[in-house]
Amino acid sequence: MHFLKGVLACIALLIATVSVFVVLAWWAFRLNFTSGVARSKLKQKMDKILIWWTSSNRRMIRTLRLTQVTVQWHDQTMVSPNKWYLVICNHQTWADILLLQTFLLDEIPPLKFFTKSQLIWIPFIGVAMYVLGFPYVKRISRDQIRANSELRHVDRDNVFKACEGFKNHPTSVLNFVEGTRFTKEKHHRQNSDYGHLLRPKPGGMDYVLQGMEGHLSAIVDVTLVYPTGVPTFWEFLQGKCREVRIDIRQLPLPELAEAKDDVQRKTKLAQWMRGVWLEKDQLIDRLSST
Repeated sequence: MHFLKGVLACIALLIATVSVFVVLAWWAFRLNFTSGVARSKLKQKMDKILIWWTSSNRRMIRTLRLTQVTVQWHDQTMVSPNKWYLVICNHQTWADILLLQTFLLDEIPPLKFFTKSQLIWIPFIGVAMYVLGFPYVKRISRDQIRANSELRHVDRDNVFKACEGFKNHPTSVLNFVEGTRFTKEKHHRQNSDYGHLLRPKPGGMDYVLQGMEGHLSAIVDVTLVYPTGVPTFWEFLQGKCREVRIDIRQLPLPELAEAKDDVQRKTKLAQWMRGVWLEKDQLIDRLSST
């Protein structure tokens, strides 16, 4: 039964993704021959394809009853699909992205996030995400920076460039501030201060805050908990994840304007993130034991 459900889920995902790819191919062609206000409006219309894509995935999750989801929204009436948001969340599995897109849909603008450049080669999905404005970034190692100091600001410049595109119309920028998926091995290796989380990294979030300055309305902080164990993406599609608990709250933007320099700015942001992460760690404790 689980295997059949997984196959049906994969077929549904494939049909939706190919359909999106076909439509976007035509719209991307038109984009090459437009400019100015017309180009801006066309890019905004293309987000409707992203909304349809996400809606299709939501119907698939509900129709196949892949999992039982409990969502706790705090101050839900305070958010709007017509404003810009930075979304932060703990990260454990690829299923996180599917759940975030599904249960934030209609409440805030469609999610867009930074992803590894290698993923552009995934058939249909990679190109579709690129055309929709999902920025691809290359990981620059410390060894590469030592060999070529000009690479030091590549990540920052890529984020700033992507943020210029996000300003075209209301967008939700997703940032997994831990920088990677949580595993027990990574948690142990990092000697993390948190029981259920890796240490948050302020760098990427700071770039987004700078790049989107003057546009962001607030931060949407999401906590994902899998009480019966974190599933792989394939296990999730098979319906083996019995329950998911999602807590969503809105936070004011951190106050960084008074920072005298970049060092002080990052220090203040790191302190702010530590407070948020301590609360999230305690929340995961409560949601896991309820």
